[in-house]
Amino acid sequence: MSGILRSSSLLRRAMWAAALKPTLGQMPGQNRLCSTANKSDIGSGVPYQSSNTSESSTAGSLPSEADCVVIGGGVAGCSALYHLTKLGMKNVVLLESAKLTAGTTWHSAGLVWRLRPSDVSIELLAHTRDLLHDEENGLRVDCGEVDPGWIQNGGLFVANTKERLDEYKRLMTLGSYYGIESSVLSPKETKELYPLMNVDDVYGTLYSPGDGIVEPAGIAQAYNRAAVKHGAKVFEECGVFAIETKEGFQSSRQVSAVHTNLGVIRTNCVLNAAGGWAPSVGALAGVRVPLVVMKHAYVVTEAVEGIRNTPSVRDHNASLYVKLQGDSLAFGGYESNPIFVDKKLSSDFNFGLYELDWEVFSAHMQAAIHRIPCLEHVGIKSTVCGPESFTPDHHPLMGESPEVRGFFLSCGYNSAGIMLSGGCGKQIAEWIVHGRPSLDMFTYDIRRYAPALAGNDGWCRERSHESLATNFGVFYPHDERLAGRNMWKDPLHQELLKAGCVYEERHCWERPGWFMTSEEREIGLPEILPYDYQGANGHAAHQDYDYKSAVEQDFSFRQPKSFEKIVDECRTCRNTGALFNMSSFGKFILTGKDARRAADWLFTNNVGREGEVTYTCMLNKDGGTESDVTVAKVPQALMNTQGFSQAIGGDTDAESLYIACGGAVTTYVQCHMQRVLEDKQFNAKLIDITPELGLLSLQGPISKEVLQLCTETDLSTADTTQYGKQFPLEINGERVWAMRMSYVGEFGYEFHVPMESLVAVYRSLMSAGQRLGLRNAGYRAIDFLSAEKGYHHWHSDLRTTDTPLEAGLGFLCSKTKDYYGSGVIQQQQNSGISRRRICLVSDKESGVPLFGNEAIVCDGKVVSYVRRAGYSCSSDQWLAFGYIETEPGVKLTDKVLAGRKYEIEQMGIRTPASASLKSPFV
Repeated sequence: MSGILRSSSLLRRAMWAAALKPTLGQMPGQNRLCSTANKSDIGSGVPYQSSNTSESSTAGSLPSEADCVVIGGGVAGCSALYHLTKLGMKNVVLLESAKLTAGTTWHSAGLVWRLRPSDVSIELLAHTRDLLHDEENGLRVDCGEVDPGWIQNGGLFVANTKERLDEYKRLMTLGSYYGIESSVLSPKETKELYPLMNVDDVYGTLYSPGDGIVEPAGIAQAYNRAAVKHGAKVFEECGVFAIETKEGFQSSRQVSAVHTNLGVIRTNCVLNAAGGWAPSVGALAGVRVPLVVMKHAYVVTEAVEGIRNTPSVRDHNASLYVKLQGDSLAFGGYESNPIFVDKKLSSDFNFGLYELDWEVFSAHMQAAIHRIPCLEHVGIKSTVCGPESFTPDHHPLMGESPEVRGFFLSCGYNSAGIMLSGGCGKQIAEWIVHGRPSLDMFTYDIRRYAPALAGNDGWCRERSHESLATNFGVFYPHDERLAGRNMWKDPLHQELLKAGCVYEERHCWERPGWFMTSEEREIGLPEILPYDYQGANGHAAHQDYDYKSAVEQDFSFRQPKSFEKIVDECRTCRNTGALFNMSSFGKFILTGKDARRAADWLFTNNVGREGEVTYTCMLNKDGGTESDVTVAKVPQALMNTQGFSQAIGGDTDAESLYIACGGAVTTYVQCHMQRVLEDKQFNAKLIDITPELGLLSLQGPISKEVLQLCTETDLSTADTTQYGKQFPLEINGERVWAMRMSYVGEFGYEFHVPMESLVAVYRSLMSAGQRLGLRNAGYRAIDFLSAEKGYHHWHSDLRTTDTPLEAGLGFLCSKTKDYYGSGVIQQQQNSGISRRRICLVSDKESGVPLFGNEAIVCDGKVVSYVRRAGYSCSSDQWLAFGYIETEPGVKLTDKVLAGRKYEIEQMGIRTPASASLKSPFV
């Protein structure tokens, strides 16, 4: 029996057949693979087949050297190859162990959407579409006679609820900034556009006429043909069995060669574009690739009358997509009970498929018949069930590995490889050639994962399952994952849980989000339970899950139910005092002979002054902000103190600097600093001490009084009260490193303390402060408080594409030294800038909550979008931050802003707003 199931039965008969089979284990032929020996079966039933030609491969022998070796001949590898040649890299080679597109590309659905809930994703999709759609400057110009098979038939998102339509309206609003035409349709208008659709339960739809479909093998071959035209070499039937590395500076590892069955290629650069085989390719170089392979399926119907020229459909609530396939329809979706491919994909699994599990797929069949009733009487022409790679957060894996220099990734596309191929191919090519991409690719960057997590198979499996199962779920601003939780907890975890802490997870650290009221705590504590796989894959679903209930109360695009509790935390901090557990922060020691020289080059500000802690940025070569951190010289008194000496480590005889950064970007920041140390060959060592040191932040008017009750240190001196000072002290016998810092804009202290002392220090502060009104508070309050004061949040309103001057952080850039990226900053200081971060305060009467990605409107025209939103508990108004471009020769000032009419557009509704260069609440 072939792995491609063919049936002339009706869809309803297939459903009955599935229902009549007593158990999955008794289903005949379950998990049987499609034999690659009988290639004739492939073309007969599957809508796509490889379009290999004699021109796919390069004639002759393998080159002995290459500037870059791309491993994998699917759409990701072919696109990267093409874009590398477009950037001038000619000595580049692609290796495919079988034939081009033989992995997952050949059986992809080929959908190309334009709207996403992320600005970066929209730009990536736009580049793919431009390559396909632009007849004069697109892919067709370079690829010759190869037809990518682009058809612009439009896209239709179906909403069954008001919440879903709100989500679509947010997509429409963000898309408006990028010039993407879209509109909300009523059920009646939807029926007129798509006559075969059942709209009885439709609340509304979002129509995007510029969406389309493409022939997967066609676009891959077009990339390939264009790359070869520009000088690239492509070798099929060339398997890689070893990737050689050599030792670099300070024991770092660097790619040096690729060993294949056709010979050895010396190279310093490898791109892993091997799709579901990427973990195996990564293992050849000792690189951990957080990717799980699962079966993904769709079916193709017989001819459907009246279907021509209809748009592609996504019915998210039904987890269903439907697309044109000639005069037929293809449909599939994402299941809550997907089937894992537990064994590694074999190297000879080429153009292979699995038998479709009708019981798993039946939900999509029911959904398809419900949405397009005529399908009940249409036969099935073919079924496709193939391997697809999925990642823990449903974003691709891109960039240079933190484990091996010169080892890049472009894989893990979560069934979106075709539509993302152009944009991601361009970005990874820039990464390789220029050292960094032109877009802020953090959410795609492999460095968003700690290597220890990337190699944790259980964690990857849980998170990837949840990501796939919820792929068509509503994308809420404050959603929290339920899978892969409780990986890293600090000693205060249980103490704060008893106090009603609703945790959120960042970089796998559990950190306080917000706190329940005492009445809510009596009902149940929000303890996080092991992942239940949503009751699927042999697991029983949790009943009465208090944490899930607490998180889901915030599932809204309106005012979340936790809002008043968070605002109360903010007001308590402003008026009295709050204690924040920020132990998830990343913490590093930079030590060694060249530690000072390294710090001078790494950081924009002058750091390491005795007794001070300094806020500063780190930049890339283009002047973009790689992170904002605090830096302090480690006092010698702490280096020799029990507890701290073990936690801090480093060379006690050499100068040591302490660096703290946001916990969500710990690995990213560490990799950036380590790469700079290696490239400049500084004799300095970077040590990650995040697990060893906790961090408590005491903030608010009573902070000094509370601390004085707990310590014998005199807090009346300038060295203990002036902002930016740092000093050791004891809190009820526990040694603490205190810093006069605040991320919420209040008088306060940070306490950096060995983890084993964290609970004792917390209890001392709470015991002294509770009678003065001190309370616990979480990160959701920090977000509001910091936004109110105009502070920055890296990766939202401060990115790798924003310079400090554009962000209003020019005061952090030293004018007395050179540092990484200083050339660009000096040029901007001399010539001025045409782009600035601004703050918008919404009209007090609007009451419409802001979450980010809203459109910024100036004098009736959409000019930008909101990068970050927050709330002012002082004025009861919503704040928004974004970047706007100014006209040539116009210096942007508050006076210029005041002379223009600004509005914020959310879900199609515009509300008045005032604009300024800084928050008015500073």
